[in-house]
Amino acid sequence: MPEINADRLLGDLYALRRIGEYKTGVHRPSLSPEDVRSRHWLAEKLTAAGLTAELDGIANVFGRDRSPGRKLLMGSHIETQPHAGWLDGAMGVIYGLEAARTLGAGIDVAAWFDEEGWFGSFLGCRSFCGQVPDAEIDTAKRRGDDVPLRAALDQAGLQGRTRVQADPSRYLGYLEAHIEQGAELELSGDRIGIVTAIVGSHRFRIVFEGVQNHAGTTRMARRKDAGVALVRLATAINDRFPAIAHERTVWTTGQITLDPGSPSIVPGRAEMVFQFRDTEPAMLARLGEELDVLVAEANRGPCRVTLVRTGTTAPSTMAASFQDALEAAAARHVPGKYQRMPSGAGHDAQILAGIMPSGMLFVPSIGGISHHYAENTSDDDLVLGCQVVVDAAAALLAG
Repeated sequence: MPEINADRLLGDLYALRRIGEYKTGVHRPSLSPEDVRSRHWLAEKLTAAGLTAELDGIANVFGRDRSPGRKLLMGSHIETQPHAGWLDGAMGVIYGLEAARTLGAGIDVAAWFDEEGWFGSFLGCRSFCGQVPDAEIDTAKRRGDDVPLRAALDQAGLQGRTRVQADPSRYLGYLEAHIEQGAELELSGDRIGIVTAIVGSHRFRIVFEGVQNHAGTTRMARRKDAGVALVRLATAINDRFPAIAHERTVWTTGQITLDPGSPSIVPGRAEMVFQFRDTEPAMLARLGEELDVLVAEANRGPCRVTLVRTGTTAPSTMAASFQDALEAAAARHVPGKYQRMPSGAGHDAQILAGIMPSGMLFVPSIGGISHHYAENTSDDDLVLGCQVVVDAAAALLAG
């Protein structure tokens, strides 16, 4: 099997890390100046590797191989969460670049726009798959500053460009590498994870409406405290979900807001942002049914409770042939030090799996840390993961 250039791989990863560097991590919000700079940096690298590079009308970056024959598409994303890690997404893109240089032919590379959800949900890869109408782009705004997506694309010089659409006949499939973002590999002592399936998620906004009043003069028996209603529902979820959930099922109340949020005022309104994740559609449906029951029970209290579904992504199974190719490569390099495992985080691969066979590989995250600037992976594991991916890519291209 062709051998990657470890120094070149690490040099590119560390160079990309310096664009938007924050402490030991990176801050590159989608279509920020740092993100746009990183996309042009990548396009230059793809061109130097002999690929035809392009930024399309939704800021996806493509590097296309000009040789004849079907291709393997590889990639991930290069924007980041706020003040977060340097490898989340970026590693998979640079692996694709290194695979194209090492194998010489057969590899297309993509850096998908906005996997991290600054403007929406998987906008770049969904656009490539034909799932993003113009109306969705027209209304999208960046979280945090409400900059319209159209304005951000225009400022980046991309407004009016065509959005590239997938030609599935060009591809054998899609292969993505990523840090694990959890601690399973580190705890087990394994060095490679072969992803079997990627979780789906159901996301909600739950609104509680009570009566705002004075915190000192309103007796407890008369209160309609929206904050208390929120805490009771959150507690009920944590009490009831474990009885029906799988071992790897997760749920999170990621944001709580009290209105008006003053120490001496009984909250008249409260809101919680809630989600649950699993790899099985039946489990996701069961959790949704239980949440409906819990909200109905909460409405028997003094406050009105409204459940608003804000988003859904379906779970995806990775192609058996891709899992087998990754496992064969891992067994060659680190026998007994790999495992098949589900992904608890969402990835572009789950969208691409809807139109072509797809696979994913994980490398360990030190301490299981991700979405934080302390996120890291050892150089040895970065090099190993890339070599395993390139071996698997070569085998898939060989048929």
